[in-house]
Amino acid sequence: MSTQRHVDPVSYGGRVSTPLCVLGDFAWDVLIRTNSELLKGGDTFGEVMLTPGGSAANVAVWASRCGLTAHFVGKIGRDRMGQLAQEDLAREGVIAHFVETEAHLTGSVAVFVDHTGERSMVSGHGADFYLLSSEVPKDVIRAARHLHLTAWSFFIDPPRSAARVAAHLARGAGATLSFDPGSFQMIQEMGLDSFLSHTQDLGIDILLPNYEEGKVLTGLDEPDQIAERLTEMFPEALVLLKLDADGSFVHQHGISTHVPPATNNLVDATGAGDSFAGSFLAHYLKHGSAVDAAKFATSISAWVIEHLGARPEPDARLKKLLLEFTRAS
Repeated sequence: MSTQRHVDPVSYGGRVSTPLCVLGDFAWDVLIRTNSELLKGGDTFGEVMLTPGGSAANVAVWASRCGLTAHFVGKIGRDRMGQLAQEDLAREGVIAHFVETEAHLTGSVAVFVDHTGERSMVSGHGADFYLLSSEVPKDVIRAARHLHLTAWSFFIDPPRSAARVAAHLARGAGATLSFDPGSFQMIQEMGLDSFLSHTQDLGIDILLPNYEEGKVLTGLDEPDQIAERLTEMFPEALVLLKLDADGSFVHQHGISTHVPPATNNLVDATGAGDSFAGSFLAHYLKHGSAVDAAKFATSISAWVIEHLGARPEPDARLKKLLLEFTRAS
């Protein structure tokens, strides 16, 4: 069963289309943050929060917050948390195409944030990992001018086959494709050759790794070398290398540009890469400048890491950033 909301379509190249579709995971984050080191067998006070998340859903939300019409395709349980997922994306202005199932619960992730702001995650196998290729809404995918996928849809099958079907449908309809290869640990566990065998033939136009993922994919250490090698592995792809405290690195058409960080005040790194991807796509798909889009995305992700959770409620500062962008658009 799919749940869909109406969106006014736009004309693109003689066909009805929408700007962005993101396919992948919606999950609830159980966020645990301590102000001191967590000792084995010990007890401490901290913050425990339930927040909406899932890498793919986060990207769709940040694109929507930045004013780009975003669709989301994913799978949830027919349970209370699934109902809340639908309400969450509706509130965020994302047009959701959910497949619902009684066989699996809506996804959840334990997110541990240590006293330095670094995060570690343990992902459960919820409904989001069981999206089947037969359940992909083909008309939704074909109507997208751009499709975004995350590696969380590729580490196991399902949902790998569904993600690959979506990629080929989108490319066949003339859409562009972006891909976030996180996480480096899961790539290592899957095996680099296996990971590449499922991703290199997709025709990726925009690649959004962080530094650790870039190192694992290429075996190199320097950002410019990593980016150059990635364009060989994924021919002609625009590479956005996220460098955390060092900002980001844009590599396009053989030209590299370093974008400095907007903050080093790390509170919680959860969702930083997703907010970067969503805001980058919102800017780039509207204006076409990768460097300008990276600067904008860096400012958005800087705001995110100064707050708890992947999608903190916007405050006056973020609203000002978003308003300035939408006015400029």
